[in-house]
Amino acid sequence: MGKTDAHSTDRIGTDRIGKLLFDFSVPAIVGMLVNAIYNIVDRIYVGRGVNPLGIAGVSLVMPVVLFLIASSVLIGVGANSLFSIRLGQGRKDEVEKIMGHAFALLFLVPGIVIVVCLIFLDDILLNILGASEAVFPYAKDYLQVILYGGIFSAMGPGINHFIRSDGHPKTSMLTQIIGAVINIILDPIFIFVFHWGVAGAAWATIISQFISFVWVTGYFNSRFTTLRFRFRAMKLELRTTFQILAIGFAPFTMQLAIGLVNILLNRTLFTYGGDIAVAAMGVVYSILIVIIMPLQGLNQGAQPIIGYNYGAKKYDRVKKTYKWAVIYATAFVSVGFILFQFFPHFFIAIFRNEEGELMDIGVFALRRCTMFLPVIGFQILSSNFFQSIGKPVQGTVLSLSRQILFYIPLLIILPMFFGIQGVFFAMPVSDMGASSLSAFVIAREMRLLKAMEKET
Repeated sequence: MGKTDAHSTDRIGTDRIGKLLFDFSVPAIVGMLVNAIYNIVDRIYVGRGVNPLGIAGVSLVMPVVLFLIASSVLIGVGANSLFSIRLGQGRKDEVEKIMGHAFALLFLVPGIVIVVCLIFLDDILLNILGASEAVFPYAKDYLQVILYGGIFSAMGPGINHFIRSDGHPKTSMLTQIIGAVINIILDPIFIFVFHWGVAGAAWATIISQFISFVWVTGYFNSRFTTLRFRFRAMKLELRTTFQILAIGFAPFTMQLAIGLVNILLNRTLFTYGGDIAVAAMGVVYSILIVIIMPLQGLNQGAQPIIGYNYGAKKYDRVKKTYKWAVIYATAFVSVGFILFQFFPHFFIAIFRNEEGELMDIGVFALRRCTMFLPVIGFQILSSNFFQSIGKPVQGTVLSLSRQILFYIPLLIILPMFFGIQGVFFAMPVSDMGASSLSAFVIAREMRLLKAMEKET
């Protein structure tokens, strides 16, 4: 852990943008890549150590996991954005209050979600998620254990945002690496040695997340930072709570929308392709996470730079950070596009290396779902831009556009005419539609920033 000094945050307003973006984003990207293991390693081991129905069970419960993540994002990202803006404004007296509120809310909000899910677990699996008779036992075994440790999976990542904005992105990265490495070690032990099946994969996940939580809270009780989580700051005040929730609402709704879309997607897949189609799409989503997570890491790296400089009224630096972040994101996803189009068999085989229906559907789905992958980086970075400058309305609109305005209608309409192929075509068409809307909204904001720059 690096030692905190004034330079850790002040340099965000003075250092060269390219260097800053590299210093803040690379650790976050590495951390998010490693963090992606949480989402894919369980399915890899379940696919190889259990069966395709186990993959379907893990995939089926992802909407609940995403909702739990959304509750963490609502607080963690919202508080972190406000944290960065206040640092840029020089209002450091409010920083620990924001942190304290975040800690209290990260315990309260996800805690309510977990209790409700445990009480109505069977109803959620059968009536909302639509688990079939064959998949239900796998889904229940996995989700029940995940919920037991859900509070730590919410609080750890939520608090970790503050380490990055405190000027220590490498320490933040290490937090994510620790948990992911432990998960990789425990998964094969619990599945292949103890023969715990899908429940073993879930136990490996929550144990690793608990250790990450202990690490991240320990950082803010160490000599390496002057910031502390203080009990007096955890007494919730309406104004600060509202500010956190307002800024975090955009990424929260995006995660929530992804969860709701996932429910509709799984039901549609089951209708037109059965349990194996659900399992195949679960594999495809796991592969896509390897692309999306680094983009979120780039978002996390750019966010404190954009927020700090916006608060300091250095609008030229704000625009430069956004521009370079979009360039890097587009280059990255374009490489993914090439790999997925030309080598889809290789990626599907990672989860279950045998020919059959799962391989056939998975290869077709991966190619179709990534047809317009190169535009994804621009759309995600544009949504995050508005969150970073404290404009939640625009951020919410862009966050929801892909899922609500485009994907859901297409997911309902296209399968009526094209069957299972229509399910897979819905994703690339919605990617293009959401990116077009983002281009219109971000162009307007850039003109506004240019005008504000002339006034300063």
